[in-house]
Amino acid sequence: MVTKKLLTNGNAFKRTDGRWGGTVWYMDESGERKRKSFSGTTKQEVNKKMTAYIENFNNEIETSIEANKTLKDSMTNWLQVFKFPSVERTTYDRYECTAENQIYPMIGNKIVGNITAADIKKVLNHWMTEGYAYTTVKKVHNILNEYFRYLTQQELINKNPMNAAPMIKKSNFYAIQEKEDLPTSETITVFTAEEIEKLKTEAAKVYGTGKKLYRQAGAYILMLNTGLRAGEMLGIVNSDIDLERRVLHVQRGVKVINKRDGVERSDGSTEVKVGKLKSATSKRDIPLNDTAIKMIEELRQEFYFGEDSPLICDENGNYTKPDIFRRRYHRLLEGAGIESKGLHSLRHTFATNLVNGVKQPDGTIKSLTVKQVADLLGHSTTQVTEMYYVKKDTSMLNGITNDFCL
Repeated sequence: MVTKKLLTNGNAFKRTDGRWGGTVWYMDESGERKRKSFSGTTKQEVNKKMTAYIENFNNEIETSIEANKTLKDSMTNWLQVFKFPSVERTTYDRYECTAENQIYPMIGNKIVGNITAADIKKVLNHWMTEGYAYTTVKKVHNILNEYFRYLTQQELINKNPMNAAPMIKKSNFYAIQEKEDLPTSETITVFTAEEIEKLKTEAAKVYGTGKKLYRQAGAYILMLNTGLRAGEMLGIVNSDIDLERRVLHVQRGVKVINKRDGVERSDGSTEVKVGKLKSATSKRDIPLNDTAIKMIEELRQEFYFGEDSPLICDENGNYTKPDIFRRRYHRLLEGAGIESKGLHSLRHTFATNLVNGVKQPDGTIKSLTVKQVADLLGHSTTQVTEMYYVKKDTSMLNGITNDFCL
């Protein structure tokens, strides 16, 4: 990478017309040799002009050198120039949020070239001891790692402090927090059969006028029977649903992004973005069971603005904001007397029940293969489904070996 620099300190000379001239030679950012000319009535005047120019030139170089900037200024510029055009808007919002809340408050005012591995470790250790989740602290490490790798590759700094500041092992992280590092399958939250009945009962409640007590509560029961992500659920339009063939076409998703004027956040508010799904395999067809069809019919009775409108819409037929959808869900759980669980728990419950199966009257278990469930969820691999979505239930195996005596 070429750095703009001075090639001479200026040369004053007397011109043929009796005036004085001067020239300062320098190299620009593209490596091209250029000059700056000056003139005056005396040699002293020209030298004064050249001295002022050289001083200003050096100051500009000094302030432009990345290593001399504060981390906040440098990282903000890196995010806006390199990350904003290349990642999803929601991903960029997360980058920005992590930088502003976990990185800048601690080392944002430090000079980039002075930041050491110890500074990085202090940041990571601080949030760890504050009780933050491993995944949150890992995001901090990932952003810092990517940023400092860029600076090193561009030769803007000589040494990468991240080389001596690895992310702490997950087991050690939780040991320091005095928490157990549970297997992933143990951290999966699902609804019990009793909770599902409570949820369905509460969702069906109506006022004396017949109006639903909870607005569009059928959407959550529909998610429980289809495994849809919240963003996918909100992205479903009525024309995506084929009740005759009992199938739902998942084609788009809804996300919330920060409103911006260019790369700058405009006023701190958010807006709904309707766009592509999480991955290529997320675009899929989901079969509809009797409960799912009933919920769709009930939702259309509440609000219906035509085939091109969202199934879960606001009072004007527009897409519903995910944060509003999430708040309604938690009100429903509270009303049903169910311990708070994330919206994704509906998807986990769907996957868990299909893989673990349902015990039939004759003692056999009716279930789907992990591959079939992965296809229904839109996962690219069965490993994702089995590791992160299915809560093992060995009680279903009770008595299953009775006919296999050896």
